[in-house]
Amino acid sequence: MTTEQEILHAVRHHLGGRGRVVLAVSGGLDSMSLLDAASRVTGADRIVVATFDHGTGEPARAAASFVCARAADLGVGCESGRASRSLRSEGELRDARWAFLRAVAERHEGVIATAHTADDHLETVLMRVLRGAGARGLAGMHATHGPLRPFLEISRADLDAYARGRNLRWMEDPSNDSPIFLRNRVRHDLLPALRSVRPSLPEELLRISREAARWRRDADAFVAAHVAVHGLPAARSFEVSVAPLTAMSSAELSVLWPAIGATFALMLDRRGISRLAEFTLAGRVGSRIQLSGGWSVIRSRDGLTFSASSHVAPASVRIDLSARTVWGAWSFRRRGNADGDAVWSSPLPSNAVLTVRAWEPGDKMRSAQGAIRKVKQLLSRAGVTGHKRAGWPVVLAGDEIVWIPGVRRSKITERLGTAGVPFICELIDR
Repeated sequence: MTTEQEILHAVRHHLGGRGRVVLAVSGGLDSMSLLDAASRVTGADRIVVATFDHGTGEPARAAASFVCARAADLGVGCESGRASRSLRSEGELRDARWAFLRAVAERHEGVIATAHTADDHLETVLMRVLRGAGARGLAGMHATHGPLRPFLEISRADLDAYARGRNLRWMEDPSNDSPIFLRNRVRHDLLPALRSVRPSLPEELLRISREAARWRRDADAFVAAHVAVHGLPAARSFEVSVAPLTAMSSAELSVLWPAIGATFALMLDRRGISRLAEFTLAGRVGSRIQLSGGWSVIRSRDGLTFSASSHVAPASVRIDLSARTVWGAWSFRRRGNADGDAVWSSPLPSNAVLTVRAWEPGDKMRSAQGAIRKVKQLLSRAGVTGHKRAGWPVVLAGDEIVWIPGVRRSKITERLGTAGVPFICELIDR
């Protein structure tokens, strides 16, 4: 049984000497234990809490408020985000949450820490086995790169004992019991059934994961020592020298390309790995292929040049009524007396939750006369097209778009019977 001091030691070991740390806190037992332990062993000025409302209902909203209140009690800063649209699948929920966490970490120049436990890791490995993952994927949460996970060797039962011993409060998420999500079916049905017929299975899966993690580290080390990968001036672009690769077999390249791509956050699926292996051996100078995620690859005489052809917008963030809010290359703040008549300004309701996010296909906005207009059309008529449109901000009051800076603003403050808070939107240098 892991003791309280062992849990504190694990948190101190992982978070110590890391500068600013962003704690991913959902309000559940595990993450509230992480917040409590981190506040005991780390200075409040070194940690920031990030909590995300997935937009799944009142429990999710209540959990986000609960987390921020607890952080305030501990003297720890807290940032909350909310899904900008309806999310249904596990993948959508995960992607939205991680986009928000990465945005918070970037603003604070910090590293993310999560409360994933040994039980979470076991579930992840089994799910990847079911999906036919290779060795790189079977490393699971033991992957070298990624967030800090101080509880990865600690069981959920041990954290339960810690939380109860500390008289901590937490909120149970009803979605954790929903059979809609695969992880819940694995946790509540499949793993218990497998344990009943093969008690040694959990340790066998964890052993496989540890061996896969060693294999993954070896592949990464080989790439670092033998494959030249250079970042290019253009955003999200890099070049890989093909000199050490052209003498390899397709099977060997299939091992190395995921490790090469990971150095620049390029995630490759099986089809992409196969296409890259073939292109490395047979691609002609000047030829090009496309990969998933908006990446293109061009063959030169000495290398392969990778470029991200799609714009990735920042995650949705909540607008702070009392301070400046930064979203990507945009800044939102209250208008002061010295600002005069700012071109990009709008009154925003003070009695609604205000968020800013990127334009999304299907977005609509209500005009002053009550007519519904497509945001895409409004942006196009204002000359905001192509990649610029993909990263253009829209401001929401609750679930309604009320302001497209530089394009259109609504009369929502009149409908809500409030004078509103005057805000300015400005482009800033990043």
